[in-house]
Amino acid sequence: MHIDICVCTFRRDSILEAMRTLGAQIVPDGVTLGLIIADNDETPSAQSKVEAAAKALTVPVTYVHAPSRNISTARNACLDTAMGDWVAFFDDDEIAPAEWISQLYETAIEGGFDVVFGPAIAEYAPDTPAWIRQKDYHSNWPERRGGEVQTGHTCNALMRRTAKAIEGQRFLLEKGKTGGEDTEFFFRIWRAGAKLGIADDAVVYEPADPARLSFNWIMNRKYRSGISYGRHSLEMPTLGARIGLFMKAAMKCGFSALIAVLTLPLATQRNYWLLRAGFHAGACASVFPVKEQELYG
Repeated sequence: MHIDICVCTFRRDSILEAMRTLGAQIVPDGVTLGLIIADNDETPSAQSKVEAAAKALTVPVTYVHAPSRNISTARNACLDTAMGDWVAFFDDDEIAPAEWISQLYETAIEGGFDVVFGPAIAEYAPDTPAWIRQKDYHSNWPERRGGEVQTGHTCNALMRRTAKAIEGQRFLLEKGKTGGEDTEFFFRIWRAGAKLGIADDAVVYEPADPARLSFNWIMNRKYRSGISYGRHSLEMPTLGARIGLFMKAAMKCGFSALIAVLTLPLATQRNYWLLRAGFHAGACASVFPVKEQELYG
């Protein structure tokens, strides 16, 4: 049984530490690992340092140049290159404990899952605003909706590449700069019959990017997430379903905005409810043909 761990990178030296922790993974008996590093820069800027770091690892490393500054292009290049029974997704600024991949794999096997997600925990610098640290907006916790996992994120995921519902599926290029390409991808394969699960103990850690520690950046992300979730959560996007989604999201948006007004002097509570209002406003907007803002690339 072979697992290819896929990492997309773009001008980040943190890829070297990420590779080191991935190369130190403890795997179950009968399982082998390989790393696929997809460089999303126009020029192969990461090639020399990736190949140099690979020499210190005991797992094979494949470097792939996937130019375009489009994360979907890089993710698809990983899937095109992967040969293993399973593929894992990991970010280029994350750190993985030695048991990470084993915990994902064992959960997948024991639960009969085609995809398993784990938490990605943000690590904040001491000068991070208290309202951000207290509500932890940058960590990623997999969620169950109605008792079922319907979608997830590629910051910490393991996927059975050869599953019938997954084989041949690729990430949408048009979402590679707006974000939400992974939400859409996993919704799609879930609808195709893939069984999704959560490995609560398969935690990875990610330093919070200082450029993303502002109210405006988080609000833009929440609004875009609301659009993405709204558009891809409807199994049958009929007029009636869209109206129902709009009405529910509008009520939640209004309620959140009201609580934000009532908690105006309290930064943590006020910002929390404003950001919730922003997410639901995005869900409202999702029923219209609005263009999603490009947050990446």
